[in-house]
Amino acid sequence: MARWNWKLASASALIYTLAFNLIFFIQELFLVLPKAFTPGLRPTLFHNNHSWDGDGPLVKLFQGTGALATFVTASVCAMLLQRGWGRTSTSRLFLVWLAYNGFFQSLPQVVIGAFIPANDVGMAMDYFGLSSTAKTTAAIVAGIAMPLIAVALTRPLLSLAEDPAETGSGSARSGFIFRTATLPAVVAVALIIPFRVPRNWIEVAMVPVVVTCIGIVWMQCGAWLIRNVSATGDSRNMSVARLAGAVVVLLLVFQLVLRPGIPFY
Repeated sequence: MARWNWKLASASALIYTLAFNLIFFIQELFLVLPKAFTPGLRPTLFHNNHSWDGDGPLVKLFQGTGALATFVTASVCAMLLQRGWGRTSTSRLFLVWLAYNGFFQSLPQVVIGAFIPANDVGMAMDYFGLSSTAKTTAAIVAGIAMPLIAVALTRPLLSLAEDPAETGSGSARSGFIFRTATLPAVVAVALIIPFRVPRNWIEVAMVPVVVTCIGIVWMQCGAWLIRNVSATGDSRNMSVARLAGAVVVLLLVFQLVLRPGIPFY
């Protein structure tokens, strides 16, 4: 019978919460920084958005820098995973969820931006004068990349298993991913909401729900197909209390420091 590792599951939910909000912060920060160095623009960074006064010819271009920054961050984390970084279960899980959120907070914007010009990436596409064919091609490439990335990140998640029996069969792998990734990510959505309020409730909930669903579904499905995974996890040194404390500290930073707005001018 499958063994529930509640410490690993709890840690996964908390790390997912941290990773989502850190990636979102990186996106908004890199939407603000290019504007801050542009004469005539006065941007302000918030906990769940950014705004600016003024106008300039580069504004549309700079609306794409946030998604680019999160994609680059995700790529670096994925590269570190591939090179064997993340020797502890905690650090490996952190890299996985940072990579996941970086990719799935950026790539969907390419798909949306190809068809909705008012989207941040859509504005950047218009700045470059991309044709409808080029936009559609970019959307297709992003759409194909997402399931491939999700399945690729499933392997390091499976390696967190501590018992070889948890990765020995398709049903065992699917169960492990459900307990370690799918359910914790769903729980994390509820933990993420306090970081995003106050705002329109559709915007508060929609982003974490979409980011979670479009990748986790592929992870859950892909777990059945992955073979030859070594169970090298060790959750004994994981500290759920410390991770919970980190979530609380980050929430306080978001609500007490970022929420009033930090002007970059």
